[in-house]
Amino acid sequence: MEILIVSPSASVPNGNSHTTEWWASELSALGHEVRISTGTDDGPADLLIALHAEKSHEALARFRTNHEKARTVVALAGTDLYPELSPTSLASLEMADRIVVLQGKALARIPDACRSKARIIHLSASPRPSPGEKEDPKDDFTVCVVGHLRTVKDPMRTARAARLLPPGSRLRVLHAGAILEEQFAEEVEHEEKDNPRYRWLGSLGQDDAGRLIASSDLLALTSSQEGGGCVLREAIAVNTPIVASRNDATTSLLGDDYPGLFTFGETGELTALLHRCESDPSFHSELLEAAQRHLDACSAARERENWSALLHELFPQPPAGQ
Repeated sequence: MEILIVSPSASVPNGNSHTTEWWASELSALGHEVRISTGTDDGPADLLIALHAEKSHEALARFRTNHEKARTVVALAGTDLYPELSPTSLASLEMADRIVVLQGKALARIPDACRSKARIIHLSASPRPSPGEKEDPKDDFTVCVVGHLRTVKDPMRTARAARLLPPGSRLRVLHAGAILEEQFAEEVEHEEKDNPRYRWLGSLGQDDAGRLIASSDLLALTSSQEGGGCVLREAIAVNTPIVASRNDATTSLLGDDYPGLFTFGETGELTALLHRCESDPSFHSELLEAAQRHLDACSAARERENWSALLHELFPQPPAGQ
């Protein structure tokens, strides 16, 4: 089967481009011919997968017009779902034969008329180069923040929380991500100057980001919302515990009762969690075990099974000539 994945962010190093490349790899492993486009490829395919309902709308509409017998899937990104689906995104959902969401609570945000077309496909963690053993003991307790700097990520929250820790704390924050909104350039400069616990690493490639997560004692996710929470899976895959702001993605993937959740934007709550993680090894282990229980469903094998099932729904018989 020929599959075209359209992702306007395919050429930009971010979560959506990572998802695009990972899906292309997984679908290729299932025996399909896959190509990726930012939206300019109008060539034929048996199936179009459009990642991002809003940004891929024009490419989706052209494809439906030019290839009437082909099937279409729209995968919803976090910026589609939150704060709410736009009229353009809703039009994309109406055109799609199937809709993919990356976590269960996203289903409630899809209109009733389209919800029967929706399927949950949890992302799995992609393989990473072996990071070796975590250093134990070491001088610092390292908390990594992995994500580009934009408002929805609340990117400086962990640095602010670290300022409130007791003087004897060994905790330091390593922050990886590109500055996508200019106001954060000045904040990063000031934070590095005034906060000895904070260091900004700039944008890292996928392998380097994976090594950072693997070598850290803890990962902090502080977003107001997430589409699929890719970084959560990356952390658990390398046995790095998580503290995270409470939102649809984190509660769906980690559980509403996960002990490492805090209220979005509440610096004091995050500080308390950071201090407890550093000072209480049993709590550190509890977080890892709790996250692993919930994220066990996010295996590569399960992800492939879900894609296979969706493709079988769309193509009960293989496309002609295959």
